[in-house]
Amino acid sequence: MSKDHSATPLSIIMPAKNEAAVIATTVDTAKENFPHAEIIVVDDGSDDDTAALAEQAGARVVRHPISLGNGAAIKAGARAAKGEVLAFMDADGQHSAEEINRLISRLDAGYDMAIGARDTGSHASIGRLFANGFYNGLASLMCGHPIPDLTSGFRVVRARLFRQFLHLLPNGFSYPTTITMAFLRSGYPIDFVPIKAARRVGKSHIRPIRDGLRFLIIIFKVITLYAPLKVFIPVSTTFFMTGLGYYAFTYMTLGRFTNMSLLLFSASVIIFLIGLISEQITALTFSRSYTES
Repeated sequence: MSKDHSATPLSIIMPAKNEAAVIATTVDTAKENFPHAEIIVVDDGSDDDTAALAEQAGARVVRHPISLGNGAAIKAGARAAKGEVLAFMDADGQHSAEEINRLISRLDAGYDMAIGARDTGSHASIGRLFANGFYNGLASLMCGHPIPDLTSGFRVVRARLFRQFLHLLPNGFSYPTTITMAFLRSGYPIDFVPIKAARRVGKSHIRPIRDGLRFLIIIFKVITLYAPLKVFIPVSTTFFMTGLGYYAFTYMTLGRFTNMSLLLFSASVIIFLIGLISEQITALTFSRSYTES
């Protein structure tokens, strides 16, 4: 049995949908390792015995009458939790409650969130491995911070900070992407702890193409919200360099400055100015929210 950090009230939150085959074992393992922790299973509209089995195992169950999505389940669990530290883990057998203490120790070291970063052998397929690698690289570039696992759902976090961002989290996938980037752009320290995730029991609810596009949209959405110039400056520069190149081409071939070059230069300036305005709005919004909190 792992050392139980009972001095710090802990809530372990497990979003679950049709996980009857493994939910009782997952809850039992969490109770064995953290007998003093609050264990919450959020049943997201399951049509099997997930909720009943979780209750029988000793978990507190929050029920959704219909499926609202993984992110909605996470938000419901965070609202219901009483602990000062929240631990999120999948209910499908991929995550081991025994490793929660390793993540909590990083909070003790001064971090505000610790994330279990999966190794290369823990991904469901080669395609998922390369896709996650692309998302990790893009998010790292945008945030200016190395992110080895952007989509990991295994993490511990200080409850008061996590709840500041509930309104940003999508109801579907991917809440890990949003909360990770939001914390980084807000200046809250994050640490990544290497873990090895097991194969999930049952069928994954992720649809690679649809949810992959959503991940990309979420990355740009969060960056635009927290650091707009990270998006607007590259776009503005692209328009400016295209206009400059086109002007050089038309000057050498036609000996004149064309309307297309003017349009590209104008678009570059407009996009840059919109980025500046967005940056100021972001700064004012954050200043007001932190003053009120």
